[in-house]
Amino acid sequence: MNIDELNRMANKLRLHVIEMTTVSNSGHPGGSLSSADIIAALYFKVMKHNPKDPQWDERDRFVLSKGHAAPVLYAALAESGYFSSSVLHTFRQVNSRLQGHPVHGKTPGIEMSTGSLGQGLSMSCGIALSAKMDGKNYKTYCLLGDGELQSGQNWEAAMFASNYKLNNLIAIVDRNHLQNYGSTEEIMALEPLGDKWKSFGFNVIEADGHDMIEILKAFETASKSTDAPTVIIFNTIKGKGVSFMENNVSFHGRACNPDEYKLAMTELSKAIQ
Repeated sequence: MNIDELNRMANKLRLHVIEMTTVSNSGHPGGSLSSADIIAALYFKVMKHNPKDPQWDERDRFVLSKGHAAPVLYAALAESGYFSSSVLHTFRQVNSRLQGHPVHGKTPGIEMSTGSLGQGLSMSCGIALSAKMDGKNYKTYCLLGDGELQSGQNWEAAMFASNYKLNNLIAIVDRNHLQNYGSTEEIMALEPLGDKWKSFGFNVIEADGHDMIEILKAFETASKSTDAPTVIIFNTIKGKGVSFMENNVSFHGRACNPDEYKLAMTELSKAIQ
């Protein structure tokens, strides 16, 4: 896909997110919308993966550590061809393969069950180390929420990744500055975030998480790391793409009401024309 196609796909993923969370009247739209451009770049340009063979041994691995953003991941998997997009309407319903958080073994394309924040990077380290031990060339991408970085296990994993020189590991931070109860900097300040990662031995890249050219450039730079793991801190906007949801913490874990749904769908439909 070219840049314009990737931008349209990102907004199509956003449209799916709004539909899914509104139908189920539950879920986490805000952080799904903020990471839609990143997910679109990964699944439709950057990563090696095969929807017809989800267990292809040479595939790149993606771990959604911020598991509450499952709607945008499910949307990307459906648009990629892992399963029919018609299944998206079963999100969070009893017996659906699309639960509120990703479940490994239940949904094609899911590498790890996530939702308990702070654990994804540790698992990603294990996957990346396994690739090195087996002589494999695939990369492991792990998407983290910024509020999630307040969990100490992430920094244990960061020490591990640096110690074992996991240059095939790319951590991604969706830096939208908001978590469930407010601003990350008011609840438990993260800044200077880049310096923290550097002190743990990571190559650090910072980019605009809504500029597709910058996103692709960041991933290209990360792929060339030869000496250390890399973290990409993408500066994003919670609720990106829907005017009344942007930077609105109330949509961290709340679906649209009927009037809000109509407005959101109108805005996103225009964005993909």
